[in-house]
Amino acid sequence: MSEYVTKETFEKMREELQHMKGILRPAASKAIGEAREKGDLKENAEYDAAKEAQGMLEAKIKQLEGVISNSKIVDPSSIDTSKVAVLTKVTITNIATKKSVTYQIVGEKEADLKAGKISATSPIGKGLLGKAKGEIAEIQAPTGIIKFKVENISI
Repeated sequence: MSEYVTKETFEKMREELQHMKGILRPAASKAIGEAREKGDLKENAEYDAAKEAQGMLEAKIKQLEGVISNSKIVDPSSIDTSKVAVLTKVTITNIATKKSVTYQIVGEKEADLKAGKISATSPIGKGLLGKAKGEIAEIQAPTGIIKFKVENISI
């Protein structure tokens, strides 16, 4: 599945990958080498810990490479604000509570609820995608269906 990201987030992911490959990977190899020099590998907890850390690092590298290869960079200037889409900011009102909130719809990698960014793959994000101003989105939540009215869509 494609991950929609801004150019800034894409660059941050690439920098993180370069850091892992260029700095953390050699450090992990060095730690294994140092632990190996300390004797019998059967009873060497330091060696086991270094090997485990290396395995976890390699898994993170592989996962990040997958995310980067499946990422699609979205240009904010090309977004149509007539309907809710990735990178739009949408103001919604909970019909039952009359509370309004504004979220930016983003890819999973950028989601941060405290910053008002929700993933397009979250239940609310999925329910809002494609809705126009004035439409009602019915979102399945653990407590039942919640209805939100789309009040505004912007960049």
